Amino acid sequence: MPEITVENPWLVLWCDGAYKHARSPEQDHLGPMSVTLVLGDEHPVVLDGLEHLFRLEKNFKILARCTTGEETLRAVRKHRPDVLVFDIHIPVENGLDVLKEITKTKLPTRSVIFTAALNDDEMFEAIRLGVLGIVLKHMESKLVVQCIKKVHAGEKWFERDSLTSAAQKLVQRENGVRHAYEILSSREIEVIHLVASGLANQQIGKKLYISEGTVKTHLHKIYDKLHVDSRLALALYARDNGLV
Repeated sequence: MPEITVENPWLVLWCDGAYKHARSPEQDHLGPMSVTLVLGDEHPVVLDGLEHLFRLEKNFKILARCTTGEETLRAVRKHRPDVLVFDIHIPVENGLDVLKEITKTKLPTRSVIFTAALNDDEMFEAIRLGVLGIVLKHMESKLVVQCIKKVHAGEKWFERDSLTSAAQKLVQRENGVRHAYEILSSREIEVIHLVASGLANQQIGKKLYISEGTVKTHLHKIYDKLHVDSRLALALYARDNGLV
């Protein structure tokens, strides 16, 4: 997928309701307007720059700085910061895995991605996983601060072109899911899920308690309905249209 580039840093933001956030015991002594942060980036020089920037803000408090995804997740679990600011390409446990775990465990921390570039798939997945802000590293430093303040206040902050691209992909996937459920039976949807997971016809039959011949019949009907001609094409269709 092509990487997203920015020709001008116009931003789009909108309100997403009142902000409610559970604070950890160590945050209780902070003022009501304080913003607690965990920072994550594999490059110490980037962390140094962010720390210097945020220390100029009297209401920002850095609780931890991390160089791997694993460290970042541990810090978020321990400190429960208001906002996590991190590079989605952080190593060991990548940024998407960190976001999945934050979502899965319902941690209250809001997430802001601070990175050099994102491709369309990364952008879509990050937004799907609840990221509320995205700032690219070549933007002015004041925009990083503004983004964090907006996200802390319950708003969203994305670079316009990036958001448009991700939104288009989201609409495409939602339309794909809707179309599939309109024309396919529940059994055919089950077969698609198992094909996409890499199972052979015989394995699918055992999973669904049907014969291998019945599996083949389902597949031929699915191919006709979705206008695909192979298992690989079906798996790619399922991925691209939000069926798996």
